[in-house]
Formats: sequence, structure tokens, C-alpha cells
Amino acid sequence: MTTTKLVIVDYGVGNFRNVQKAFEAVGAAAEITDSVAAVEQAGAVVLPGVGAFGDAMRHLRSRGLDQPVLAAAQAGKPVFGICVGLQLLFDESEEMGQHRGLGILSGKVVRFSDRPGLAVPHMGWNQIEPAQEHPLLRHLSPGDFAYFAHSYYAVPANPADIIACTDYGQPFPSVVGRENVCAIQFHPEKSQQVGLQILRNFVELANR
Repeated sequence: MTTTKLVIVDYGVGNFRNVQKAFEAVGAAAEITDSVAAVEQAGAVVLPGVGAFGDAMRHLRSRGLDQPVLAAAQAGKPVFGICVGLQLLFDESEEMGQHRGLGILSGKVVRFSDRPGLAVPHMGWNQIEPAQEHPLLRHLSPGDFAYFAHSYYAVPANPADIIACTDYGQPFPSVVGRENVCAIQFHPEKSQQVGLQILRNFVELANR
């Protein structure tokens, strides 16, 4: 079987090496690249990220990497967002102003509401509850734990784009996707076997 070339998009805002090591742990070679040509030629694209949405989009655009990521999604190639990389897939974010995203998935990114006894950011282990069957969740069980670190979350315009939810004072989408595009809000490289299984599942999707 031919192995799909997998690239991790390096736009200067992310823990790219840790994500690469996590893919290596499940037997997948993933190239970290900031080359437009390499992203264009890839068979599958991973978009990780940490920090603020606006900064991440500025870095992505300044390196000319937004268009090849969009083109990959439009061409039906597997695209996988992680943490802020999930948020960038949406139309806009309200984090520190209004910022335009990639618009691959319809919806917006909003902040957790301030509530007594509820710290923001949402940091630490929390449970994933499937909203639908999806290949990205293969071999996982309802209520499995993953590691989160974020103050903002995506609100898809289409509820059918919600693959799994997590509760933090309110339910929020922690896994989203449509067709060839999928994304997770938590950190797979910090989520032990659950995170590694999701990466295995994405690699299998990429190699179909």
C-alpha cells in the first residue's frame, strides 16, 4: 500500500516537534515544513497551533501557507487541525478582537463564560463524549479522557460538524469535522493512549 505523504504545517506558532514525535510513536512519518510547495504536494495536512488565534492567522498568511491549506481541504485531501489549528478552520474568532479564519468549516470561536468556580483557561484532563460515529474515534470509548489547554472553543454553524463534545460548565465541541476535514481541541501528544489512538486513526484515514 502506498503511504500518503503527511506534512505538519510550520507557521511559527505551535509545538510542531512534539506533534511530529507523537506521529512517529504510532509509526507515521510526518514532515514539518514551512514550504508552500511541500504543503501543496502533500497527501495529507496537519495544522497544529498554540497561543492566540489572531497571531496564528497572521503567521499563517504572512508565510503564504493559508492558501495551500485551503486548497488541500477543497481538493479532498485529509486535513487535521489540533488545538488552535481546530479553531483556525472556522470563519472567525472573537479572541482579542475579531479575526477572520480559514473558513473551511462554518462557525465562530468564542470564549468560555466566566462562572463562579470555573477557571478559564480550561486546563487539564477532561472527557470526550461522541456525538456521532466517526473514523477518528475508532477504538475509543465514551468518556475517555484527553488533555486540554484553551480559553476559547469553536461553535460550528452546522451541528452535523460536531463529532464529540466535552463538558466544562457547558458542553462544547471538542472534535469537529466534515468529509475530509477533522480536528480536535485537545492535545494528542499530551493525551497518552487516547491521543495516540486518534493519531493512528487519522493516519488510517489519510492512507485510504
